This record gives sequence, structure tokens and C-alpha cells, in this order.
Amino acid sequence: MDMGRESRWEKDAMTVEIMFALVTAAVLAAGVFGVLLVPALAVGVSEPAGKSLLMVGIVLAVIAAVWRVTRVLLRFDVSRRQGR
Repeated sequence: MDMGRESRWEKDAMTVEIMFALVTAAVLAAGVFGVLLVPALAVGVSEPAGKSLLMVGIVLAVIAAVWRVTRVLLRFDVSRRQGR
């Protein structure tokens, strides 16, 4: 095998890992957003507090999703370099 090029199997493994990272990031983001928003909807908060919770939920969901994608892909890269 040529050391400078990835095999088809390696490319497929990368594609699967990218999709896994994106799907789990979306689930994590939805979970984080839901944890913040559901209690606020259940209790019933005022308009300014509701908008603040919405913005905080969006920001935290995006941060969680980016963290998850980065973590999964970096772990995959480390294991790929180690030959696992």
C-alpha cells in the first residue's frame, strides 16, 4: 500500500466517523437546548427571561455540538495514527 494515500476502507471509515460525530453532536445539542428550555416552558417565565434562556440555550447547544465533533474526530485521528 502506498503510504501517501488512503485506501478505500480508510476513506469509508473517515466518512462513517464524520457522520457519527455530526449525528451525536446534533443529539447532544438538542439535549442541552431541551434541558434549558423545557423547565422554562413548564414553569412559565416572562418574555425577557424567556428570550435570555433561548439565547443561552442556543449558545450552549452550539458549543456542545462543536466540542463533540472536535472530540470525536480528534480521537479518531489519534487512533488512526496509532494503527488501530
